[in-house]
Amino acid sequence: MPSEDHTFVEHVTHHLARLNGVTAVSLGGSRATGTHTATSDWDFAVYYRHRFDPAELRAIGWPGEVSGIGEWGGGVFNGGAWLTIDGRKVDVHYRDLDDVEFRLAEAEKGRFDVEQLMFHLAGVPTYIVVAELACNEVLHGDLPKPGYPEALRDNAPLQWWAQARLTLDYARAAHAERGHLTDTAGAIAVAATQAAHGVLAARSTWVTNEKRILHDAGLRGIDSILTGLDTEPATLMAAVDAASQLLETAVTEAHGTAA
Repeated sequence: MPSEDHTFVEHVTHHLARLNGVTAVSLGGSRATGTHTATSDWDFAVYYRHRFDPAELRAIGWPGEVSGIGEWGGGVFNGGAWLTIDGRKVDVHYRDLDDVEFRLAEAEKGRFDVEQLMFHLAGVPTYIVVAELACNEVLHGDLPKPGYPEALRDNAPLQWWAQARLTLDYARAAHAERGHLTDTAGAIAVAATQAAHGVLAARSTWVTNEKRILHDAGLRGIDSILTGLDTEPATLMAAVDAASQLLETAVTEAHGTAA
């Protein structure tokens, strides 16, 4: 990390770590994995126990938007901030350690839910907070560094494919047969993303966002299925069928290989 970046990270960490209730701070996203570009945002997470008041984060005076607890819809993404610090775009996510520890215990048993979240086509699996523990760089405090649970690797592909299959079945009957182009194409995109989660789970690969998920799962072939669609029911039903075959094969092969 260049010295100016290191100084910046230390500066942000110093202020975040001093907030009441915060026991750990981590750096996530592409900055933690080394896949960032010069224009990539900086993603920090604050881990707190029992008490955290976003008003204290707001009081630091960094320009931007600071949400309250639960203002991002609740669930595993229970709030955060979009800030500009020293000219750099910074996201700060709130992480309730009680919830994180519960999600970790559930993931170790192969259990998870999928919650709706902006910018996530398939929704966000609740084990994302476990993925963050595995992938993020701890800057302050102590956090566990979990491996990929065997039970999650076994169960998640099946659960994701079940969702993808239902998405496609509904799209065929409710939209493709009626010539609904936009609805059908959207459902195929959602199903592809769901299947991609399944493929990567079978490979014990953590996912923290959907930016590269189709590429990483080897499912960019879905693009050719969506190219040139029209409003003819026969065309749309054929596209759904082709997507179903492509995605089922990918998930089955990945899960079978993992097994």
